[in-house]
This record gives sequence, C-alpha cells and structure tokens, in this order.
Amino acid sequence: MLEQTLTQLKELKLSGMANALATQHEQPGTYEGLPFLERFDLLADQEAQERERRKQQRLVKAAKFKLNANAQDIDYEHPRGLKQSVMASLLQCNWLNKAQNILLTGPCGTGKTWLACALGHTACMKGYRVKYYRISRLMLELGQSKADGSYTKMLRAIDRIDLLILDDWGLEALNAAQRNDLMEIMDDRHGNASTLVSSQLPTNEWYQSIGDNTLADAILDRLMHNSHRINLKGESMRKIQAKLDEREHLS
Repeated sequence: MLEQTLTQLKELKLSGMANALATQHEQPGTYEGLPFLERFDLLADQEAQERERRKQQRLVKAAKFKLNANAQDIDYEHPRGLKQSVMASLLQCNWLNKAQNILLTGPCGTGKTWLACALGHTACMKGYRVKYYRISRLMLELGQSKADGSYTKMLRAIDRIDLLILDDWGLEALNAAQRNDLMEIMDDRHGNASTLVSSQLPTNEWYQSIGDNTLADAILDRLMHNSHRINLKGESMRKIQAKLDEREHLS
C-alpha cells in the first residue's frame, strides 16, 4: 500500500510529499505519536518547500548569470567603498517591489559583475524573475530578433522580467537603432520593473556613451530616477589576488 501511495503521489507530481511520507514510514518512532492532521501538515509543508526549491532553481537557470555569486560570500574587507549596511538593505529586495533601479559603477576588477550577479541571485531566491545580459549581447539579440520577426515578442519578454541586469554599460558605442531599442526597454520598465546597470564609466559620462543628447536625456531620466547608486573604488581585486598568489608561490 505504501509503494502504491508513493507512486500515485509522484504521478501527481507531489514528490516532496512522497519523500516526506517515506521518511515518516522509515522513522515510525518519531511520527507515530502525532495526530493525523499534524502528520499531514508535515507532508504538505515538505511539498511546499520542495516546490519553492524547484522554482528557485528554474529562476536561477533562466537568469543566465555570468558568475555563480552568492550574497553570503560578499567581501566587505577589501577596501573598495562597499558598505555592508547598504548591501544588507538592498538584499531585502524591497527596491524591487518599488520598481527602483541600481546603478553600480567602479574601475575594472572591483567586483561589479560579481555583485550584480549576487543581487540577482538573491532576487531569484525570493521569487523574482531575473535576466542577466552584457549590454552588447542584448543589442545583438535585439538586432537578430528584428531580422527574424521576433522583435516585439522579445520586448514583451524583457518587459515581464522583474530585474533586468545590464552589465558593461558604455564599453561600446551605440548606433541609432540600438539607442532606440534601449529607449523602448527603459520606457517599458520605468515605474513597472527594476533594472541594475553595471559600468566602468561614472554616471556623469553616460550621456556621452549613449551618443544622442535627446535620447540620452530620455533614457537616463527613466533609469536614474529613483535609483540606488553604488560607486566602488580601489585597486582591482583580481590584481591583488594575483599578487597574493604569487607571494604564496614564492614562499
């Protein structure tokens, strides 16, 4: 009877409940004294936890983060101007509920991409839909979508993302079509969803990097309004780690 019940639960896609029932059967001394409803509540709770875990896995996979970053591993010791109190607040993800943005700037090697992915991973753990793009790759995919007729579909898909991460902002010049694409995205997301932008350029140079004053005003007004700004400083963490590894090797 147990095997039949376990099979039926799995066929109904209640694997969490099935695993919990098997555990109860294997440990009768722990559970046999509990009332039926309490034991059933444990089964239901295990199923809910299992579904939440699978959802988180799907969200992380769909986000396509460049780096496997976890907020628990953020380095606050390295002198780069990263305030733990600020990060603790952002990791609560209330800014996502308010459709606010994050502008993350700093020199190469200060950990911008890693922090962006860590914030995105935390958002996934809390059930938000996230997508990571290097902005050059996003522009390429948008251009290809125009060629194959899926441009409108792609814009709708981006609009449904709770947190859009745009990495390496301003490294490459945008052409007229790309500026218009970026305007479409920022206009759709303004007041409705959050965007995190990572860039080596300070924000006062973003106007020039976009290349058209009128569109730059429109894009950046939507992006910078109601945004949180993190400006990292200091020497490249990669260079510092390389020096430490070299010293360790020599010793």
